[in-house]
Amino acid sequence: MSPVPSLILSIDRGESGPRDDFGTHVHPEPLLLWTWTATVLVTAAERDWLVPPGHGLWVPGDVEHSGAVLRGGAGSALVFDPATCPVAWPRPTGVSGGPLVQALITHLFETDPGDPDRVHAEALLFSRLTPLPPHDLHVTLPADPRIRVIAERLIADPADPRDLAAWADHTHAGLRTLSRLFQNETGLSFARWRTRVRVRAAIPLLAAGATVDSVARQVGYRKTSAFIAAFRRVTGQTPGTYLQA
Repeated sequence: MSPVPSLILSIDRGESGPRDDFGTHVHPEPLLLWTWTATVLVTAAERDWLVPPGHGLWVPGDVEHSGAVLRGGAGSALVFDPATCPVAWPRPTGVSGGPLVQALITHLFETDPGDPDRVHAEALLFSRLTPLPPHDLHVTLPADPRIRVIAERLIADPADPRDLAAWADHTHAGLRTLSRLFQNETGLSFARWRTRVRVRAAIPLLAAGATVDSVARQVGYRKTSAFIAAFRRVTGQTPGTYLQA
C-alpha cells in the first residue's frame, strides 16, 4: 500500500523577539499561525488580528498578510497543501484548540514526514481546530510614534495597570499631548481605548473556555464585576451573552 501523502507541507517553530516582524507577502498555500507564548498582530484581508498565546490564525491561500510580534515568545507556522487541505474557510479565521492542538503540533514537528502514523495525527489536528466566534471588535492603532509604542505595549499586555499620567512619565511626553493624540488618532480617550483593548483580548480567552473570573484578572481587572461592567459598555452584552450571540 502506498503511503498517504502528508497534508502539511512544512512546520516551522521558533522564538521571536518583541518588534520582530514579517513583511507583507502572499502565497497560494493556506497557513496556520500558532502562538505558544508570543502575542502577534497580523494584518490580513484589510483588518488586524490579535493572536494571543495558545491561539492561532488561519490564513487562506492567496490572501496577502503581514505581522508584527508585540510580545516575544514561541510560535509555529504550518503550511498546508492547497490541493488536499480539508479546511476550506474562505477568510482569515481565529482558532483555538487547547493543549491538545499544541501537543499535536509538537508531535508533527518532531515526526518524520514519511511516518505512516502521521496521517492520524494530522486528521486529529484538523478535527480539533475550533473557529472562534466571528465577532469583529476593531481597535484602531495610532500612527504617531509617541503613542504607538504605548498602544503596542498595552496590546501585548492588556493587564498593564499604568494610567496615561504614568505613561507620560515613562515616555517623557506631556500628559495633555498624549491625551490629545489618543483622541485624535483613535477617536477614543485613552481610558476608553484601553478598555476596548482589554475586552478584545478577553474574547478569545472566553471562547476557549476560560472562566470569567480568570479572564478578568488576565486582562487587568481586580474585580470580576468591573470587568463585566466594562465588557457590557463595549459590547452591550455580558460576556456569556455576547459569545452566545
